[in-house]
Amino acid sequence: MSQGLLDAHKGAKRPQADANETRGLSRRTFLKFGVSVGAAAGGGLLLGFSLPAISQDQKTGKSVIGGDANEAPQNGVFAPNAFIQIDTAGKVTLVVPKVEMGQGVYTSIPMLIAEELEVPLDTVTLDHAPPDEKLFTDPLLGGQLTGGSTSIRYAWEPMRRAGATARTLLVAAAAQQWQVDAASCHAQNGQVIHAASNRSIGYGQLVEAAAKLPAPQNVPLKDPKDFRIVGTAVKRLDSPEKVDGTAQFGLDVRVPDMVYAAIANCPVFGGTLASVDDTHAKKIPGVRQVVKIDNAVAVIGDHTWAAKRGLQALEIKWNEGAGAKLSMKQIVDDLAHASERNGAVARKDGNVVQGFANAKTRVDAIYQQPFLAHATMEPINCTVHVRADSCEVWLGTQVPTRVRDAAMAVTGLPADKIVVHNHLIGGGFGRRLEFDMVTQAVKIGKQVSTPVKVLWTREEDIQHDMYRPYYYDKISAGLGANGKPLAWQHRIVGSSILARFAPPAFKNGLDPDAVEVASDLPYDLPNQLVDYVRQEPHAIPTAFWRGVGPTRSTFVVESFIDELAAEAKVDPVKYRRDLLGKTPRALNVLNTAAQAANWGSAVPKGQGRGVSVMHAFGSYFAIIVDVAVDQGEVAVKRVVCAVDCGMVVNPNTVEAQVQGGIIFGITGALYSEITIKDGRVQQNNFTDYRMLRIDQTPPIDVHIVKSSEAPGGIGEPGTAALAPALTNAIFAATGKRLRHLPVGSQLQTA
Repeated sequence: MSQGLLDAHKGAKRPQADANETRGLSRRTFLKFGVSVGAAAGGGLLLGFSLPAISQDQKTGKSVIGGDANEAPQNGVFAPNAFIQIDTAGKVTLVVPKVEMGQGVYTSIPMLIAEELEVPLDTVTLDHAPPDEKLFTDPLLGGQLTGGSTSIRYAWEPMRRAGATARTLLVAAAAQQWQVDAASCHAQNGQVIHAASNRSIGYGQLVEAAAKLPAPQNVPLKDPKDFRIVGTAVKRLDSPEKVDGTAQFGLDVRVPDMVYAAIANCPVFGGTLASVDDTHAKKIPGVRQVVKIDNAVAVIGDHTWAAKRGLQALEIKWNEGAGAKLSMKQIVDDLAHASERNGAVARKDGNVVQGFANAKTRVDAIYQQPFLAHATMEPINCTVHVRADSCEVWLGTQVPTRVRDAAMAVTGLPADKIVVHNHLIGGGFGRRLEFDMVTQAVKIGKQVSTPVKVLWTREEDIQHDMYRPYYYDKISAGLGANGKPLAWQHRIVGSSILARFAPPAFKNGLDPDAVEVASDLPYDLPNQLVDYVRQEPHAIPTAFWRGVGPTRSTFVVESFIDELAAEAKVDPVKYRRDLLGKTPRALNVLNTAAQAANWGSAVPKGQGRGVSVMHAFGSYFAIIVDVAVDQGEVAVKRVVCAVDCGMVVNPNTVEAQVQGGIIFGITGALYSEITIKDGRVQQNNFTDYRMLRIDQTPPIDVHIVKSSEAPGGIGEPGTAALAPALTNAIFAATGKRLRHLPVGSQLQTA
């Protein structure tokens, strides 16, 4: 999910959500902050903050967000507006508003709070946020979502302010108790200290007194030069549990009396279930029942093996419908024909027609990018227990409120009767922004009397994913006598994810996500026209795939910039430098990466070096890739990159995210492709949906550029910037310009 969605999705109405939750919010309002303080059961201080409008209790003067500041605690925890809790023992609990799926937010967000709260990071206890958009909405996304590389951008000020407000109250409580000026006290390591009298007191002893104080307004935040935690290389807080196996992912869920479901979905997009002969399946030991729903059939067993064997024994007939005739040729032909239409204008500067008329040279190209599956390490799974009066759901999801709403839609139960237990996610990449697996599991669960875990096999996962759309780009440039662009025209054709995911964001035929990067280039282009034509691939479901708009656009733009450099007979790095004069941060990362990679030095025969530059997710990124090409096989020898993501919370996280994103991007560029024949996905497992192996992974050198700018996102830039640098390197090695991904299939036929 990318910045185009972030801007467009604000205020988008979600199923069952309150339309007023984000209505009328400006960027200034997004940054406003409030605190609700009260005594927790048993004595404690609880501070909650959120980003919706703030009111003030006229009697107490306390700020109130989405609820009464004096609301009685429930089970020792203030709900629904509690993010930080400090109990009488001094224990600090943080309800993390984002979901941990390997990106490190369960470390970085606590670092922000611990920094201002003045507590050791290893004393903070973490918990998942429940579904509650009034409390946990990310205003950058317009909902309670984890995606778009927004977590730190969203949390940077509010989380720090929450910690600072709590610290200020605790210091005030201690000063009041000691009858000294609060300015003479300071907080450190979970204590308030009065140096002049050599007195100290732990937070736990102060929470009851602090809870009675009015919340201060506009508490100053630390100067970054005084940071002790933020900016340091902190070890991941979630690593120990992942190493010793106690971490709970959705796949790990075990509840009493649970049974297991193995499922077969209709192999043809848009098809439905016709009939099932379960005679043989029911004879298999451990098989309990066979459940039929609209487009799938599931076998319920005492364990996975029984359910799987029972599924194999079924005789299934499908109503394949018109989708059974769908082929890749039809899909691509439809896109090509759609590219002849004028699209919704995303950007128009100057006079493109006149620019082409004045150009000395014209360059035209068509780029294509295939459907892609997510193939997350943790296969799709969802455990449900549907009762007459309630429904519980266990899984790892990026969208807990949409999960709740999906369960409501199937069961007809109200929101307070749906309980969502969110867990760690073993890979999201946008797949778990969807809730189709929840809808299916609840439909099955309605027919099963006990809790049931629905688990998709890897084959079901790959063949029934929601795919990154197939994109078809027509791009042209007119070059002047100096080789620089005088005219730039770019038409993007493909499915609109936003039209389905957030309909209000799709306005006047324009999908802001599909055109991101393409419509806001860092380069100086005097005359440009960028437009978008929506063309849906029949019944094939499409969804976000790690970077989405920036990923697809950067491949096209940075490959084409390389084509222009070759046409102008100018070094690719120099060509970019000459166009980046108005974007100094982009120029800086390019220069940093080029120097680190020793750009311009000789490479061995059969090898090539390529470059790409990107500005997306609030970050600037440059990447240089060295490859070797031998008989159509590409080996990535080295990757060097520079990233300016503004102020860095945890450099370890930045480096890990960049490395992981690059590996993900290499896999996608070299191998990944979903193809359709007779309405069916032809790939079914890692045998034919290939992954990069560990011994094929190159050294990845990450250079973090020091910056005082506000934080940008880092989860997706590495993936988004990789592909063009790789294909540009292949061009340098072979002279073959690859405009159609994946690389492997194109080199074999080039």
